[in-house]
Amino acid sequence: MSAQADTGAYGVGGASAPASYAERNARYWKRNLLVCVFGSFTTLVSLSMLLPFLPLYVQQLGVTSSAAVMQWSGVAFGATFLGTALTAPLWGHLADRYGRKPMLVRAAIGMAIMMSLIGMAHSVIELVALRLVAGLAGGYASASIVMVGTQAPRERAGWALGILSTGALTGNLVGPLVGGFLPGWVGIRGTFFVGGALIAVAAAATVLLVREDFDRARDVKTRVNARSEAAAPRQRMLIAALLVTAMMVLLANMSIEPIITVYVAQLGVAANRLARTAGIIMAASAFGSMLTAARLGALADRVGSWKVIVGCLLATGLVMVPQAFVAQWWQLALLRALMGMTIAGLLPAISKLVRHIVHEHSIGKTLGYLQSAQFAGQVIGPLIGGQMGARFGLSEVFFATGSLLVLCAGLNYGVYRRRAEARIQPRLY
Repeated sequence: MSAQADTGAYGVGGASAPASYAERNARYWKRNLLVCVFGSFTTLVSLSMLLPFLPLYVQQLGVTSSAAVMQWSGVAFGATFLGTALTAPLWGHLADRYGRKPMLVRAAIGMAIMMSLIGMAHSVIELVALRLVAGLAGGYASASIVMVGTQAPRERAGWALGILSTGALTGNLVGPLVGGFLPGWVGIRGTFFVGGALIAVAAAATVLLVREDFDRARDVKTRVNARSEAAAPRQRMLIAALLVTAMMVLLANMSIEPIITVYVAQLGVAANRLARTAGIIMAASAFGSMLTAARLGALADRVGSWKVIVGCLLATGLVMVPQAFVAQWWQLALLRALMGMTIAGLLPAISKLVRHIVHEHSIGKTLGYLQSAQFAGQVIGPLIGGQMGARFGLSEVFFATGSLLVLCAGLNYGVYRRRAEARIQPRLY
């Protein structure tokens, strides 16, 4: 959409107003999307490929008892997500203030450096600290969501964010596979250097290929209006509902992760095949999401984000229930893949909705809060699953998670109806 197309909507007396950020970057967004997909893929491959050998690395750093190895492995793995959750709103705010590209470059360079330093850790304390700093300084995928979500045309934002989500999901799926055989070639420490080099390639691509027309002076002029809009009560209610929904996406997906191996063992899988079978089941959800993320994002462009959010929440909640009654491991894998297909539409639809209801110059900060909510779900989900599985049984984990998703669908439907009845921004429906 050109600036001239909006003449009259923004201009006074027939004079056209300056083009918006999305309009100024209309010629760049497709190329930037490709770079962001590549960068998100490579950074998440590098971050997730340590899963198969993280306990081995912890042992190399001097931890000997099995219980301590498991505890330190969990702490080291979660440290990065904690760091990202803490700083995502800050980086989003700085993206609104100084531009989206600087945040991409900062994240890529920071993660490349920290990934290489992790390969030189001398103690498990250093490992945890470096993983935490990697999360604090990184967040390339989060920065990509901000750039793509603000540059893509409104009518194609859902599709673009779905494509970006597919790249991230693919990275999370491929990473553990790479981490399964790469240490045999270059050693455990060498694997981190390879990961750092991959992220460095993404950083170079970001510096050389990403283009952005960012006018800071224009943003400063509208900042007061943006803040007053964000403070509106209805705006706060909408954002609160979206934050809860974003948290539920990861909470639902991760609630079964701590107990999946135990659950698979109850299904009669032999002990020597437990780890491999559990890995397949874990990967099934990401694979299912890869198949539908872009399609559901495009559906949000056609029918509206609220409808996709409510529908995906209901469908995912219903798919959780039969997982409690499976008799074979492959049945659980199929249901997890189906769950991945239904849950994949949530994040693109949520980000697209933020694009519509939040002022252009506050989108980065709001998307940062959404990222923090997601990582909170990634922490809370395993805690809920582990505690409920231990206290009440494994089947109850599926019932509880499904019920939470249905309740969240009801929350979103209520917000949608109230907003529709108030006739505020009816084009969103």
